Amino acid sequence: MERPNKFALVLLAVYLSLFAALTIAPYDRITWFVENATVWIIVGTIVVLYWRGIRFTNLSYALMAVLVFLHTIGGHYTFERVPFGWVTHLLGFERNNYDRLAHFSVGFYAFPIAEWLATKRLVANRFILFTYPIFTIATIAMSYELVEWVYAASASPEAGAAYLGSQGDIWDAQKDMLSDTLGALAATIAFFLVRTPDPSGRPQST
Repeated sequence: MERPNKFALVLLAVYLSLFAALTIAPYDRITWFVENATVWIIVGTIVVLYWRGIRFTNLSYALMAVLVFLHTIGGHYTFERVPFGWVTHLLGFERNNYDRLAHFSVGFYAFPIAEWLATKRLVANRFILFTYPIFTIATIAMSYELVEWVYAASASPEAGAAYLGSQGDIWDAQKDMLSDTLGALAATIAFFLVRTPDPSGRPQST
């Protein structure tokens, strides 16, 4: 029987503690629920995969946890109201870019995707191993923007605006998708930098 991954369990415990704390008095309860539904799906999927024996390295779990934590915080405040002013002023931004940071962290999931492909030896071609995780994240990013659009169109104007968090930027959806894809590009490059190839040239996980 495979030993439990203590690091992954600690990350899960931290998430549950953060979630419990941020259930108290969110800015908007409906937006909180909708935003956290995304996190529940992500965490639930990771837990089910773990339970079914699909395990990742600690680095993969750490990268996946970034989005979970950021999104949970964003759900409490709504993304445009997260206390992120110091970064806004430091870098001279005209808007709260916390949502862009969260979208960039979506791309971090390219790392475990590449890791899984390499571990299972499903891809022998390095070009495909590099591009597949990026295209997967880009597709997910596009699909999520469609979900946001449908929700915003069907909800009240206030709830829709809070969920979108566009802050008046007409190119918000495109910039979000770009952030997701750039995060995926960075994560995949990181995977190729830290992974260890075997003598046959086939990809190996870290």
